[in-house]
Amino acid sequence: MNLASIRIITDDVDRLVEFYETVTGATAARPAPVFAEFRTETGTFAIASSATVAMLEDSAPKPGPDGSIIVEFMVTDVDAEFDRLRGVIDDLVLAPTTMPWGNRSTLFRDPDGNLVNLFSRPIA
Repeated sequence: MNLASIRIITDDVDRLVEFYETVTGATAARPAPVFAEFRTETGTFAIASSATVAMLEDSAPKPGPDGSIIVEFMVTDVDAEFDRLRGVIDDLVLAPTTMPWGNRSTLFRDPDGNLVNLFSRPIA
């Protein structure tokens, strides 16, 4: 079994896609107006409208932060990415910091309030 995708449900697909296109520097694939994907070598990060899960009724995931996920992107240089994104980050949680386990990380919230971590591993 391989992890294929993580998906965020939102009420504003276009807003989140624009935000993550800026963060990642990649253009999302948009097979439908209610769905977008960022495909990488290690998995897919998807953004979808709440309409895509409406058939689940009361069991459907709800848009907005639930405090249980962190979207993480491994980058080469956390400090350079932080500098590049200064004008985009409205809700900074942690400025670039070296964590006790050696990773360098910066954390911020996306426009829906989901936590995002840009990190790099220590150079061996």
